[in-house]
Amino acid sequence: MKFLCICQSGLGSSFMVQMNIQNLLKNKNVQEEIVVDHADVGSTTPNMADYFFIEKTLADAALNLPKDRIIALNSLIDQEEIKQAINKILDANGIMHE
Repeated sequence: MKFLCICQSGLGSSFMVQMNIQNLLKNKNVQEEIVVDHADVGSTTPNMADYFFIEKTLADAALNLPKDRIIALNSLIDQEEIKQAINKILDANGIMHE
C-alpha cells in the first residue's frame, strides 16, 4: 500500500505530513509494508498511490484524483486528525495496528 502526501510545491508541508504518518505507523506497530512519500499537486496522478493526503483547501486542485482515495485534511499539523484518518484506512483494509 502507498500513501502520497501532497502540497502545492511538494516540499515543505507534504514532507511534514509524510514524516507524521511514518511516525504514526511506527508507533502503531503496523507490520504491513506501507510506503509513504510526498509530491506536488500538479504532477500527481491516480496511479501514484492508494491514498492521497492533501490539505482541504487544495483538494479542489486535485481534480484528476479519485475522490474516494483523497484524504482532505483540515489541518496538516493536527496529529489527531491524521491518526483518525490512518486508523480508518487501516481498519477498512484489515491491517492490524495498536
